[in-house]
Amino acid sequence: MRYSAIIFDMDGTVLNTLEDLRDSTNFALQSFGYTVRSLDEVRRFVGNGINMLIRRALPPGTGEAEFERVLGVFLAHYKKNMMNKTRPYDGIVSAITRMKAEGFKTAVVSNKIEPAVIELCDNMFNGLFDVVVGAVDGRPVKPAPDGIVFALKELEIPKENAIFTGDSQVDVQTAKNACLPCIGVTWGFRSREELKAAGADFIIDAPDEYFDIIN
Repeated sequence: MRYSAIIFDMDGTVLNTLEDLRDSTNFALQSFGYTVRSLDEVRRFVGNGINMLIRRALPPGTGEAEFERVLGVFLAHYKKNMMNKTRPYDGIVSAITRMKAEGFKTAVVSNKIEPAVIELCDNMFNGLFDVVVGAVDGRPVKPAPDGIVFALKELEIPKENAIFTGDSQVDVQTAKNACLPCIGVTWGFRSREELKAAGADFIIDAPDEYFDIIN
């Protein structure tokens, strides 16, 4: 087979995290008297990490000190509440289980802070991922390719034998920056049209369609 490793984005690709992200965002906003955000607004705000989510949720021109205070409240709330409503997408666990059975190596590369990525993977996927990569100090987040490069090194797989999959324009650009093909998924936070415009190499509508590409 051409590919021997599949690297997944997390939010919007393997996990539907949107409601918990909205709830923690709104808890933080309300704590400082700001207007809450709708689910669709938060959907548009995600993709570039927690810092950008909070910056986008706050009014334009919010000062750095205020941003840091709101971010701190968000992080504390999300740490305790990130698994209230978050669940794997239908069919994704069975698809990754099949990938593992067929000999593929698997990884997650997320812009979510790494302790949260590890905890979510441990609780939701029970060891299905060989490597789990989140945001850490000193490593640029997506769309920088650094997380993918790190994952490939840990997997001991050359980039020529790997493929990346995600649900957003950020993920497509990350794959391009890492010189990997990208499978865009339509069940996440962005539309088919957005994925197509971003230049995804493949676009699928259900997890079992991965196998039409990777086998």
